[in-house]
Amino acid sequence: MKRVLTIQDISCLGKCSLTIALPVISALGSEAVILPTAVLSTHTMFRNFTCKDLSDQIEPIANHWKSEGVTFDAIYTGYLGTIGQIDQVKELFRSFREKGTTIIVDPVMADNGKLYPAFDMDYVRKNAELCAEADIIVPNITEAALMTGMEYREEYDEDYIRELLARLNELGAGISVLTGISLEKGKTGIMGYERKSGDYYVYQNRRIDAAYHGTGDLFSSTCVGEILRGRDWRDAMRIAADYTAHTIEVTLRNPEKPWYGVDFETTLPDLLTMK
Repeated sequence: MKRVLTIQDISCLGKCSLTIALPVISALGSEAVILPTAVLSTHTMFRNFTCKDLSDQIEPIANHWKSEGVTFDAIYTGYLGTIGQIDQVKELFRSFREKGTTIIVDPVMADNGKLYPAFDMDYVRKNAELCAEADIIVPNITEAALMTGMEYREEYDEDYIRELLARLNELGAGISVLTGISLEKGKTGIMGYERKSGDYYVYQNRRIDAAYHGTGDLFSSTCVGEILRGRDWRDAMRIAADYTAHTIEVTLRNPEKPWYGVDFETTLPDLLTMK
């Protein structure tokens, strides 16, 4: 069985970060090992949430694993709350990376043209350094524009996306994938670039006019799980895009109208049959 280390926060209530990564990766047949960067009572869309930083635990945990001879087939990072944690994760990459270890970075820090609260351009530059260490990166347009210094655009064409990917490629990752890309009215999806082959890949599915917290985590976790199942990165991204869209549609049909996350628990069986 493949073993994946995923490094991000635990929002105890909220269906995001580790509470999505752990069940999704496990359902897809890999052992999910977690390294929590913080514990939050809920995700940050709730009011008055509590947060306990766990930066002081990252090095002792990693050292214990090293002493036990633990290895990983993949390392996957999501939300990292501080510059210091990014430096710790970079060191962890170097410590646990072996031949065949795939490193996947989702540089969670911004959306809709703006950085998340408490982040600044120093944090952006550190995330760019982290992406340079990765095999695969999956930023959205805002994150890509910030890391490359390009202008963020809400309206764009394929040439703009290709230029963003070219700039991301200069950071150093082998495969760069932009999420939330709309190249046709009523469509959304991804566009990626593979350095080794020089090939681009575009996949678009139906755009759903709804927004839920945690869908980016659902997409990234599905990509990781599918890649560890042996899927080509293009197939993994396509399945992840379709599964995320399907889960949003199912959530929209829920008469209880959940607002803080998607009903991925009900759609996991559907994921296992996607090809």
